[in-house]
Amino acid sequence: MSNAFETDGASKGDLKDRVKDSLQTIRTSLRDSLVDGTHWAGKLSDSALSTATAVSALSACRNQFLRQRWHIDEQDRPNYGLERWQSLIEKGSVWLSKAQNEDGGFGDTDRSLSNIATTLLVIAAWELAGHTRRFAEQVKRAWQYIDSLGRWDGLRKRYGKDKTFVVPIMTNCAIAGLLDWKEIPTLPFEAAALPQSWYRFAKMPVVSYAVPALVAIGQAQFVHVPPRNPVARFVRTAARASTLRVLATMQPTSGGYLEATPLTSFVLMSLASIDLADHVVSRRAMKFIVDSVMPDGSWPIDTNLATWLTSLTMKSYFPQGNGDAPDLGELEMKQWERSVDWLLSCQHRVRHPFTGAEPGGWGWTNLSGAVPDSDDTPAALLALGNFYDYYRQSRSSKPTLISSTRLDEVLRAKDMGCRWLVRLQNSDGGWPTFCKGWGTLPFDRSGSDLTAHALRALHLWKGSLDKSLRASAERASARGWNYLRRHQHKDGSWLPLWFGNQDRAEEDNPIYGTARVLLAYGDCGLQNDDCAKRGVAFLQMSQREDGGWGGGTSIQYKETIDSSVRSIGSPTIEETAVALEGLIACGGTDTRVSRERGIDWLCEAVEQKYYLTSQPIGFYFAKLWYHEVLYPLTFTLSALERAKHALSNR
Repeated sequence: MSNAFETDGASKGDLKDRVKDSLQTIRTSLRDSLVDGTHWAGKLSDSALSTATAVSALSACRNQFLRQRWHIDEQDRPNYGLERWQSLIEKGSVWLSKAQNEDGGFGDTDRSLSNIATTLLVIAAWELAGHTRRFAEQVKRAWQYIDSLGRWDGLRKRYGKDKTFVVPIMTNCAIAGLLDWKEIPTLPFEAAALPQSWYRFAKMPVVSYAVPALVAIGQAQFVHVPPRNPVARFVRTAARASTLRVLATMQPTSGGYLEATPLTSFVLMSLASIDLADHVVSRRAMKFIVDSVMPDGSWPIDTNLATWLTSLTMKSYFPQGNGDAPDLGELEMKQWERSVDWLLSCQHRVRHPFTGAEPGGWGWTNLSGAVPDSDDTPAALLALGNFYDYYRQSRSSKPTLISSTRLDEVLRAKDMGCRWLVRLQNSDGGWPTFCKGWGTLPFDRSGSDLTAHALRALHLWKGSLDKSLRASAERASARGWNYLRRHQHKDGSWLPLWFGNQDRAEEDNPIYGTARVLLAYGDCGLQNDDCAKRGVAFLQMSQREDGGWGGGTSIQYKETIDSSVRSIGSPTIEETAVALEGLIACGGTDTRVSRERGIDWLCEAVEQKYYLTSQPIGFYFAKLWYHEVLYPLTFTLSALERAKHALSNR
């Protein structure tokens, strides 16, 4: 297939020079994206799904307010009064009208394929906003798309037994009058009245992060369709007040559960549907939604991924143990000290009210809605570890650049973080995202990508752990490696939990998963393990003719000459960078041709400035897509740093 990235590598000059130039381009772009001289916040894609849920939530609140006219303080009216809600509903509805795909459906982002869930949510949003007639032709096309997939049966098929997302979507449709409440599976909101430590034993029908939705939607169901059984009716009536207190306790100061507009909107619209839009939880949620809107009238899927992006960038600037760390002057080191301080400030130091997690972990953002997890915690530990190693290597020539107090803080954070990881490990040897022991639903199970990331962090820091913690980490690591061996597929691949490829039928991403696991094998010195060799063979087999990885027919890049957009059926920068890094970490001399083809493709992508267009690789919550503007930069930085070292050693 003809491709914009096809090139004769020899005509592009020496590969080492191209890597050097590409790295300089990426570093410059990242430097320009630095926030307050301390961290990277990035920018998440606008989301039709997120926008639709926000419009529905605000419309439900507006509709209750028009019926009851509760009191709004004078100083709040410009931002949270009726006029403000009407404006946001209008702008959001118009934005949605421009986001429809040619097939009549809606995708999660501006670069996403249509799906039945988002399309139903957009129709419900227009219905609640009172805009169905206004967008009648678009609504008709959207229903045609939905009916082609089986309507409600098609929605249930998309999510299987997991009710985490299907029930909120159906609830939104019921609030809009598109579905009878009796058609929606009942959520046992009274279970949230149990002690938090019992949740994992209660066989919740939703994943751990969705307890707020369980409470709010369950209460809405109870009011709209009261159970006939008098005992169930009594139990649920008695549990309403206590579970509303659970909602308030779990809600962060920002008002946004997980900093996520969809989850917060589902809570708000459910409460508004039972005349609780004036409840304290609703007011906080409303403030979060109003404050989160983008200038164009849309909402992103989450506020930002600042901690995650900062960890990934820092880790790559100080590559582990390869001698290629930058020679920093005093001013540059002061900037990195500020970044280290910022990252240390993001570590959770108290028991988390949302998941009950012990202190010591990191979430994806520094904002109050973040929850510590087993992907961001290893990322932060690796970033701090690489920085610490750099200082140790260079302190003989620059003994005064970093204060001993700051290094002591890094070591204390390391102890807390490693202990947190060890305690989170599941009984199967793998690591889950948020909570130990919630393994019945897909997004609470252990993941190969998460497990590999935890193993890398524990390995990096094991030499500095005290005797007891080191022993625990070694036992946990042994079980983790066994988990990875058991979960490798016959073709040599591993599947990740949190990232996907929308062009694959199952929307999974074995390239990303395999690459992340190979990084663990490589960084831990297990390149010659049979599992690692099979994983390397899978990546080589998966490499495309043009040298890249992943992607598919949906991938579009913006042309640098005339700013037009065209589909080129290309690999993605994100997947190619991750695959290349994994291949370099574990591949021997027999992978040289594959590696250099991948390096050539990635350098060409940088030279053509295709890193300015991020692609939907993020796989968030339950089949919910996003793309992040800094992913092409951070992933490429990490891959090319390894490439530079590999080419130097060739």
